Amino acid sequence: MRILGIDPGLRTTGFGVIDQEGAALRYVASGTISTQHLDTKALPARLKVLFDGVGEVIARYQPDCASVEIVFVNVNPQSTLLLGQARGALVTALVHADLLVAEYTALQMKQAVVGYGRADKTQIQEMVRRLLALPGLPGPDAADALGLAITHAHAGAAMARIAKADAVGAGDGSYRAGRSR
Repeated sequence: MRILGIDPGLRTTGFGVIDQEGAALRYVASGTISTQHLDTKALPARLKVLFDGVGEVIARYQPDCASVEIVFVNVNPQSTLLLGQARGALVTALVHADLLVAEYTALQMKQAVVGYGRADKTQIQEMVRRLLALPGLPGPDAADALGLAITHAHAGAAMARIAKADAVGAGDGSYRAGRSR
């Protein structure tokens, strides 16, 4: 299975692609999509660069699924809204390409990759380098994206089993009062 990880950012979005064969993980590619060359007030143009950039990554590497970081709430609400719009453009590009999208928090990714939810960027970079046997450290945005792909490789199967088990008793989705025996 080929997994695309996305670390959303309005200025710089990281991407990472890995292959998973059983428990083995293999590095395929990583990098960033940048909007820093555009005026910061040109939001629609920046969102288009992100959408198109992810489309190019998908076309080139043909992933089977994607993993995206869930946006956290910043101290600055305006920054949170802008990041949310960037994330929306990225997720839209993924679903436009008919990819299943899994979502993980930064805490979940750090715990899965480093084993510690408050790990810093350099710790993530080093663990990603070790887990994927890379010759050097990936950039911080690419490392986070690769970390999200690794997280999905480890957690995705379990999540799929949970979703399948949940769907078995779902019925028509309507609410039923009372207790079941």
